[in-house]
Amino acid sequence: MKKIITALLLASSFAAHTTNNEFTATQLQQVSELRDKALNSDLSYQLLESLTTEVGPRLPGTDNDKKAVAWAKAQFEQLGFDKVWLEEASFPEWRRFSESGKIITPSEQPLHLTALGHSVSTPKAGITAEVVLFETLDELIAAPANSLTGKIAYINYKMNRDIDGNGYGPAVRARSTGSVEAAKKGAIGYMMRSVSTAHHRFAHTGASRYQDGVSKIPNVAIANPDADQIARLIALGKPVKVNINIQTEDLGEGQSYNVIGQFNGTENPEQYVLIGGHLDSWDLGTGALDDGAGVALTMAAAKHISEIKRPKRSVRVVLFAAEELGLWGAKAYFKQHANELDKIVAAAESDFGADVVYGFESNVSAHSLPIVRAIAKQLAPLNVAYIAKNDAHGGPDLIPLKNATSAAIFSLHQNGTDYFDYHHTADDTLDKVDPVKLKQNTAAYAVFAFMAADAKTTIKAKPAK
Repeated sequence: MKKIITALLLASSFAAHTTNNEFTATQLQQVSELRDKALNSDLSYQLLESLTTEVGPRLPGTDNDKKAVAWAKAQFEQLGFDKVWLEEASFPEWRRFSESGKIITPSEQPLHLTALGHSVSTPKAGITAEVVLFETLDELIAAPANSLTGKIAYINYKMNRDIDGNGYGPAVRARSTGSVEAAKKGAIGYMMRSVSTAHHRFAHTGASRYQDGVSKIPNVAIANPDADQIARLIALGKPVKVNINIQTEDLGEGQSYNVIGQFNGTENPEQYVLIGGHLDSWDLGTGALDDGAGVALTMAAAKHISEIKRPKRSVRVVLFAAEELGLWGAKAYFKQHANELDKIVAAAESDFGADVVYGFESNVSAHSLPIVRAIAKQLAPLNVAYIAKNDAHGGPDLIPLKNATSAAIFSLHQNGTDYFDYHHTADDTLDKVDPVKLKQNTAAYAVFAFMAADAKTTIKAKPAK
């Protein structure tokens, strides 16, 4: 709440600094019409419903992933985008086939778990071993050598809940490298509390990785109520044994596609505003929040812009491939376009669910801040506050862009208070999306992209350090 109040105070102070020199009265009227159109359109929800219903889960490399690529291309074409094309992206392909678990001692109880992405299989009968609990990854790292021989390491780190999801980074460390550190100590398996703020009994999956020269051990997350149960049993002071049975497969190099649609600008079509999300999802749910909403709302935002006016610069929607397995589509896109990254005048990704956008933040040259403030003024009717730090990080698929060059990156901050209740679970389904909130997201992206593309002056990135 403190962060929201601070942002609102910042919003109230920027009006005096805003100049209208970048936008004519006619342009601002067009912005108003665009905002209203998006708020009164069901297009983004219709697209999301179609993707999650007709395609469903979209694990990279699966038949459904291929169907999603075909779906996106067809939708772009049907919506009348001027250019629609595919760009190849390769990634390490992985499959989950079955998974189960149970507590063996001191009493037999079901254990709700899921394999983490890239995990190796257990033997057909699973693995059964005593559990050793650690509260943090650092505690596991500090464990004595060979202290986990023949055992299953378990990290019980609890993620905190916050509007901006700031608990995700610290919690995800255990998911990324926990099995590596456990194997170094001799463990035959690795469990972790789900990277989750939920109280429901769904396990949360997500990508993990192994390290060359370190044994690959089965790697799972357990539902938070089960994590609490394990912790209580261990606190009783008697050995707790569990059985983990996951059947997975590493299929080598896979192939998918970034799907791209563009409405061409009228004056400088080679320059473009990049918006989008990632087309793939995990296989447990239907990927409505992660990231079907981002796909749908950015496609719809661009379409609504085209219905009001073609801006000076192009608006490009990029639906990135294989984000969940390691940003592979994003890496491929920015590598392929490495010699023309200066053509991107502004970039923003929607990949944080479908709750309301509450804040707008830039990461641009100081010379471009008048444009930013003008955009922020037009977002204010959507109850979007201006965050004046000018230090936006953007979505995950923009990380390769940030690493490659200085870029004008924007964040349209969504309320993520409940996002990690559903993230990467079987509970990530269409019913979790509020159509009214999705319209507000769509309107915010439409206003941002239109104004960034139609400003008198081209937005510039911060000078490279």
